[in-house]
Amino acid sequence: MRFVDLSAPIEASPPDTPAPLRTEIAYADHAAGAAAVEALFDVPARLLRDAEGWATEELRLGTHNSTHVDAPWHYNSTIAGQRAATIDELPLDWFHGPGVVLDMSAREDGDPMTAADAEGELARIGHELRAGDIVLVRTDRDRFYGEPDYVARGPGVTAEATRWLYDQGVRVMGIDAWGWDAPLHLQAAAARERDQPGVFWAAHQCDLPYCQIERLVNLAALPADGFTVSCFPLKVAGGSAGPARVVAMLP
Repeated sequence: MRFVDLSAPIEASPPDTPAPLRTEIAYADHAAGAAAVEALFDVPARLLRDAEGWATEELRLGTHNSTHVDAPWHYNSTIAGQRAATIDELPLDWFHGPGVVLDMSAREDGDPMTAADAEGELARIGHELRAGDIVLVRTDRDRFYGEPDYVARGPGVTAEATRWLYDQGVRVMGIDAWGWDAPLHLQAAAARERDQPGVFWAAHQCDLPYCQIERLVNLAALPADGFTVSCFPLKVAGGSAGPARVVAMLP
């Protein structure tokens, strides 16, 4: 079996990153670990192998600031008239299943995938969706991961396409871009112009209890289907999302 890592590394953000999007990592090396051992247990460095203690890190990481799985609670407080589920409340069997890649890499930023586009791509690759499939939308915007304009890139997916995938039994769907919807600045302009709800963040807020994987990488390394996806999120109590190590397993 071959493994393909679909997760971006967790790295410290550039200094000019806005506070809500920042990731900060403080590293303590082995010398600092030795000092901690002596302070906590009165064991001097000379009694440690190579005079070294433990290396550790302190991490400040938003649940949406890396490759992550969104829970329904992220979208709204209620879904279909019920309290929306948080990331720790979702069934584990959602996050391990057959994968399929829909190639939307030729689409322009802000030109979202429709249900017809999804159906057409599935017909092209000869895949019939089944309940439990994990659908990954390939846009190739992962090549801009870490760039200042990464947030503004990606075609996105329409609410209609999201509903259609859900109706086929798909409960987890992902994308190799900053967000599942079209870029926020484009949605914002459309919402102001139309002056009505349901335009901004339309796919997120389509009132469905489903999960999105955002900020994927390496989808270009996958075949269209015939592989398994594992995307278990961290069990953040009451969380709107959980960072995840997303991996594809190919025979």
